[in-house]
Amino acid sequence: MQRRWMMLGAVMTMLSVAIGAFGAHMLKDTIGPAAIATYETGVQYHMIHALALLIIGLTAGQLGASTKLKWAARLLFIGIIVFSGSLYVLSISGIKILGAITPIGGVAFIAGWLLLALDVWQRGKDRS
Repeated sequence: MQRRWMMLGAVMTMLSVAIGAFGAHMLKDTIGPAAIATYETGVQYHMIHALALLIIGLTAGQLGASTKLKWAARLLFIGIIVFSGSLYVLSISGIKILGAITPIGGVAFIAGWLLLALDVWQRGKDRS
């Protein structure tokens, strides 16, 4: 589990840099300021949650794999795809209905962070 999520976290972090650079250099003059702001929000959340996948991999290495950690990683990955992905497509295409699925990715982020917190907290209680 540790290697898989650290590798995926590294790839997703690399993609967030590439997608951010694409937006800054290729889209800046093509789409308006509001769309660029939406795109940048997607990049920020993408990067933060890609780093979180690395943290989950490190946590699994320190504490061992668990069902909660696996689901936390899955939910954060789904959140990147749905939340950030919908913002990328929305900002480039202007298809407003995509904004309706963005909160689904946000809920996945929240659930992933909650599972990570619960896993670490419960393991800490077991050691005391």
